[in-house]
Amino acid sequence: MDRSYSKAMTHGGKFHADDVFSSALLYILFPGIEITRGYVVPADFDGIVFDIGGGMFDHHQNDIPVRENGVPYAAFGLLWREYGNALLGEDAAKKFDESFIQPLDLDDNTGCGCQLASVISSFNPNWDSADTFDQCFERAVEMAKEILANQFDTILSKQRAVEYVQNAYNNAEDKRIVFLPKFAPWKEFLSETEAMFVIFPSLRGGFNVQVIPSPETKEAKCLFPAAWAGEPSWDLPRISGVPSMSFCHNGRFLITVSKLDDAYLACQIAMRSSLHRTPAV
Repeated sequence: MDRSYSKAMTHGGKFHADDVFSSALLYILFPGIEITRGYVVPADFDGIVFDIGGGMFDHHQNDIPVRENGVPYAAFGLLWREYGNALLGEDAAKKFDESFIQPLDLDDNTGCGCQLASVISSFNPNWDSADTFDQCFERAVEMAKEILANQFDTILSKQRAVEYVQNAYNNAEDKRIVFLPKFAPWKEFLSETEAMFVIFPSLRGGFNVQVIPSPETKEAKCLFPAAWAGEPSWDLPRISGVPSMSFCHNGRFLITVSKLDDAYLACQIAMRSSLHRTPAV
């Protein structure tokens, strides 16, 4: 970012998801920023002005920008267009705009309806409330800031997971079976490789083994044998030939074992029982 801001201004009175999430974003971008609300922007105001005043972060003019897909920008989207790449990177920022911001922008511009926008709107004081609009606005912004921070943390964590999972794949002796010493989001990376199974610790102890879907069909590259599906834990070791297996999902995409060697053994049995490496039928 080229400049850090210490103050910003938006409109007063009733608030909406647009100005609330815009404020939350600015608090994250510029810690310590002071955001005021009012109806007239002072001529000498030296800060970010949004959702009021007709500037680059207002969307109430006749010539407001519109995305290529036809979704018009609101203040939140305009701020994100300016600063989102610095937070998440270009690709992730674009996806976040599509999934999270555009529904809010569209609702603010058209009134089409958006559940999250309705939740934020419910923070406005009721007609018989003693609370002021500014007090309620601050509470709404605090919630919105937490939502955004959680969203950003999740996205950045997934970005870090790609490197972690890639290293596990590169270090796998058999590229068809990948072991993750600690669970991390794996699907986005492993689906595009020759990996067919992923092993990771179970929260209940032992290990989960999950089949990996094909990126084209979204179907499993190799399912576990049908004879294992939904069988009771006490009989699974005999049926499967895997001594510590305690669970096989009826959909045949997930098993649980208590020993790591048995996780590999189960994968090898499944691959041998499959005629080829295309999704099972």
